[in-house]
Amino acid sequence: MKNNYSLLFFILLLASCSSVRKHNEQRTSCISVEELKKDVDFTYTKLKEMHPRLYWYISKEKLDHQFDSLKKTIHEPLTPIQFYFKLQPVIANIREGHLSLRIPRRKLTRREIKSLDARKGMFSRFGYFVQDDHLYIVENKDSIEDIKPGTEVLSINNIPASEYVKKYRRLISSDGFNTTFQPYFLKDIFFNFYTAENGFMNSAKIETLYEGRIKTVTLQREIKSEKDVQENKAQEKRTSEKKLNDYVAFTNTYNRNFKFLDRDSTVAYIKVKSFSGDYSRKFYKESFEKIKNSKSDYLIIDIRDNYGGALDEINNLYSYLSPQPYVLIKPSEVTSKFSPLRTNYFRKSNPLDYALKSIFYPTFVVAQTFSTYKKDGKVYYKMKAGKLQKPKKNVFNGKIFVLINGGSFSASSIITAKLKNDKRVTLVGEETGGANDGTVAGFYSYQQLPNSHINLPIGLVLVQPNIQFSNSKRGVMPDVTIRETMQDIIEKKDPQLEWIKNEIDRDKKTSISR
Repeated sequence: MKNNYSLLFFILLLASCSSVRKHNEQRTSCISVEELKKDVDFTYTKLKEMHPRLYWYISKEKLDHQFDSLKKTIHEPLTPIQFYFKLQPVIANIREGHLSLRIPRRKLTRREIKSLDARKGMFSRFGYFVQDDHLYIVENKDSIEDIKPGTEVLSINNIPASEYVKKYRRLISSDGFNTTFQPYFLKDIFFNFYTAENGFMNSAKIETLYEGRIKTVTLQREIKSEKDVQENKAQEKRTSEKKLNDYVAFTNTYNRNFKFLDRDSTVAYIKVKSFSGDYSRKFYKESFEKIKNSKSDYLIIDIRDNYGGALDEINNLYSYLSPQPYVLIKPSEVTSKFSPLRTNYFRKSNPLDYALKSIFYPTFVVAQTFSTYKKDGKVYYKMKAGKLQKPKKNVFNGKIFVLINGGSFSASSIITAKLKNDKRVTLVGEETGGANDGTVAGFYSYQQLPNSHINLPIGLVLVQPNIQFSNSKRGVMPDVTIRETMQDIIEKKDPQLEWIKNEIDRDKKTSISR
């Protein structure tokens, strides 16, 4: 029996290696002009079939023209990565932030993965800031080469960083004509694009500028010490606290935090970096019990740099913020009653997963078929957040402030727009990265372009907050606009939070004088 297991493992290992090799060969092979044009047509056809609000921010005539013009620019065979950089800007012009091709990456072998795991990151050990066409370092986590916060990266391996910023910016869109999202998202994803384009490397030469002095630095992917290895293992252990606050080992941070900002517990503060859903119900239940028991008068909810996540989590959070019964979102539109069946049920299934899923597939089909209904000539998908919800017993009745910025996207914008519409909060910060009037996401159909094999996830559900729409085609606008500068980040100042604290102090003094 042991020999049989060994043989099976060996066969699976060979199959895996063969799959990686085949994928990487395809990634570097050129695709004919005719096949590339077929991929362009395939992309547009699938978008028209599945996307419920394709022409929200761009007219059909203009989008038709852009896809036609793209095909006219393809004169020679291209690799998948070259084709990606031609097609993705057209996708970005649709201005749907959730709609994006997946950049075709080189797959790593087991040996390469093991080698990377044994080394520290290279670019990921810095924090970045993007302004116009400039890339700056605002955090040097390990004091590498004594690079100071505020240092501009002029070039990477002799290529101007500004060229990469311009190139990668064209790949990113927010929802609609938002003006704040790109710098936040680009600083986080810049080196994802870079490594996908240039591959993983063990060293890189960067030219930097700080206080008028140009300096050339060679970054190294250093081998982890035994201490580093042990610290990583400790970070990966899931304690009850880590589960409750949704700990992320990669960044050594928590997705959720709760605390009081003053000694008498009158000001409660909740920070949510991602609506991941993991243990969120328990987190909010315990947090609002503490707020209730402490008789707090003020609540600050910080969803800056929160790219969104689970609709169920924001629906649950809202039940602690609304004293009255509410409906979070409007009926969710889809293109047809068959849309819920196009979600790639068997995606990423190993043989065992496939066998188990096959057993339950008829149940899935029936459930999804009865999840849609037709009204006024449109098809809608039933969502829990679209039903009447009751407030929680520990609902907060005091004053609420919400911190937002260009990194507040998707679910963050849905809950923010709803809170603003219901006049429950004071919004402080910047215009959100996600649209005020909703977005297209929910669940996805994962399409693969037939010749380039690039993946295209298409959101199938129109999700809109239950509000009076602004029709601005912009993000949620703050009540008090305060922008964070690069110098604020370097000096670890928080002018947005400080404004709220000062406002609370003024409100307390006013209450006492009464």
